[in-house]
Amino acid sequence: MDYQAEYQAALTLVEGELAGCFAEDGPQRELLEAMRYSLLAGGKRVRPVLALKFCEALCGEMEPALDYACAVEMLHTYSLIHDDLPCMDDDDLRRGKPTCHVKYGEWLALLAGDALQAAAFERLASSGRTSPAANGRACAVLARAAGAAGMCGGQYLDLLDEGKRVDEEQITRIHRWKTSALLEGACLLGLTASTVEPTRSQWAAAERYARELGLAFQIRDDMLDVTSTAEELGKPIGSDADNGKATFVSLYGLEACGRLVEEHTRLAQESVAGAFRNSDFLSGLARSLAERTH
Repeated sequence: MDYQAEYQAALTLVEGELAGCFAEDGPQRELLEAMRYSLLAGGKRVRPVLALKFCEALCGEMEPALDYACAVEMLHTYSLIHDDLPCMDDDDLRRGKPTCHVKYGEWLALLAGDALQAAAFERLASSGRTSPAANGRACAVLARAAGAAGMCGGQYLDLLDEGKRVDEEQITRIHRWKTSALLEGACLLGLTASTVEPTRSQWAAAERYARELGLAFQIRDDMLDVTSTAEELGKPIGSDADNGKATFVSLYGLEACGRLVEEHTRLAQESVAGAFRNSDFLSGLARSLAERTH
């Protein structure tokens, strides 16, 4: 199976599972509707695909990681809802559609994000595809990725440094936490779900892969914020500059950023080469993200 076919197979698996989430009726139906609106708004589903494919790379199957894959996408969606709020980036477009707070109002969007975060951990803790012990470890993995030394900490530093000059060390720390941490969490969730126990070296390889992938992803994102259009990206462009945020492009320029994307992509690919029975898909994913246009 080639790379695109493998990606589509993983994507179909997770999309089918997410489609049934939060569809029940009840007095909180508008809250559930807002949760579904953002969760099912599309996107590349990179994080759940990573969870599925790291599980498969270790044990040969994706299915054990399906609940974990759904959980990481729920948590990622919560972060996007909150990131778009007026008190954060104040964006009105996400994936080509009005952001959650534009469609439903700020207080309901805030609650939708909160409820998605809670649902992510409920999905991990109650998974019947994996053992209770694995579910507990999975909760710890996702909590570390999302917390004060992960995604939330990175967002804090990003907002704190608005309008300030930052150096290479600062901007790298911001995005290792804000972007790489949740990608790392997704990869480690896949290993945690596997029916085969990962070795220490495999665990470390997944961590290195995600760190390098996250930096390449963010640098490419910063480049697209300058070179692309709102129609292509499905979200406003130039918003970082408008908000006074430092980016890799503002620090290095487009040409140097292109070289950095290549370097981090190479390091990501090298991290998993030989660590798993078949790392071709993981290497192909790194290449695909490096070359993306939206």
